[in-house]
Amino acid sequence: MIYTAIDNFYLTDDELQNSPSRKDGIDEATETTLRIYGCDLIQESGILLKLPQAVMATGQVLFHRFYCKKSFARFNVKKVAASCVWLASKLEESPRKSRQVIIVFHRMECRRENLPLEFLDLNSKKFAELKIELSKTERHILKEMGFVCHVEHPHKFISNYLMTLGTPQELRQEAWNLANDSLRTTLCVRFKSAVVACGVVYAAARRFQVPLPENPPWWKAFDAEKSGIDEVCRVLAHLYSLPKAQYVSVCKDGDFSFSNKSSDSQLQLISKEIPRATSLPANNNSTEPKAAPSGVNAESGGSKDITKVALDKLKESKKTDDESKPAEGEAREELIPRSKSDHRTEASGDKSKERDRDRDREGERERDRIKAQDRDRGRDSDRERERDEIERDRDRAKDRGRHRSKDRGRESGHSEKSRHHSSRDRDYHSSSYSSREKDRHRHHSYA
Repeated sequence: MIYTAIDNFYLTDDELQNSPSRKDGIDEATETTLRIYGCDLIQESGILLKLPQAVMATGQVLFHRFYCKKSFARFNVKKVAASCVWLASKLEESPRKSRQVIIVFHRMECRRENLPLEFLDLNSKKFAELKIELSKTERHILKEMGFVCHVEHPHKFISNYLMTLGTPQELRQEAWNLANDSLRTTLCVRFKSAVVACGVVYAAARRFQVPLPENPPWWKAFDAEKSGIDEVCRVLAHLYSLPKAQYVSVCKDGDFSFSNKSSDSQLQLISKEIPRATSLPANNNSTEPKAAPSGVNAESGGSKDITKVALDKLKESKKTDDESKPAEGEAREELIPRSKSDHRTEASGDKSKERDRDRDREGERERDRIKAQDRDRGRDSDRERERDEIERDRDRAKDRGRHRSKDRGRESGHSEKSRHHSSRDRDYHSSSYSSREKDRHRHHSYA
């Protein structure tokens, strides 16, 4: 099932002539240049990301397949090339993070277009937009591929073919280099990888003048035809005759860039317009005093009285100019603080509103907390009340027992005291009675 799906990616010459880019008005030379430019970006970025050659080869094949179904006018070359590298790194099990791919393409664009090398802030809005565009383009590629991204490269056939033919080592390296360069053309979507491998071996043998068996023809053993081999050699020769590919802006959605090129150009235009606008009043002020002496010289005629009158007029005009300049400056200074104060009041009003909202939210949160605490406290208070009542009942019972014991003690004490007092009274009465009798006896004896 995989190979039948891959066979759908091989196109004929008529299908390539009627590609979506041609329908959008892009000529053949521009399309070829953009294809080579995109493949150059993929190869260079793979080297900078330290990816294996299989990842760059897979990314270039995916790049060509995508633009066989979509137009260069609707999808920017840089964006698609970056997404192809990112997707191929995952397909070949050498994944790289999106930020690494974006940083590498940002640096390549700055070098290729002679822009200042600036650091790409990972927390900036530009980086967030680039990351979103990278993932969106990857989804577009997968959708057009039908999620069938299996790629068969001619490299794996080259070593087997050359070992079978018994060629030297130099020929093998040259054939490998030609196979890498063939991925910049549309050969990967026109011929199968076995045919491309045969064409690469034939071109390398012709360059090093190594004879190959022709009776029977050697390409018949590898299921290839002479017409396909000749076409591969012709396309490679045309590729080496072209100059270095440069970027051509043909996308209808605007020029996409990994750097801050567009924002910098806008800032430069604004900075150029501002001095022109500010220089006009200065030139007008400087031309007024120059025009006055010319008029004076024309009216003077050589007499002293006229010159004195002209000088007086010049002095008066200078005084009026000096007086008017500070007035204008004061007016400007008044306008500027007013505008600043307006901005400040607006900002303070917004801040006060935000503070009020925050306070209201905090108040609501505190109310919720207090309610929750009150609920918990209510539950705890009920329990505590029950405990207090139980303890009070116990204390009351203890107090009652104590009062009863005290009353019993008091009653016993009163009885003992009463007994003691009665004995004391008896002793007192007896003692007092005996003393009286003694006194009586004494009185009777004296008598």
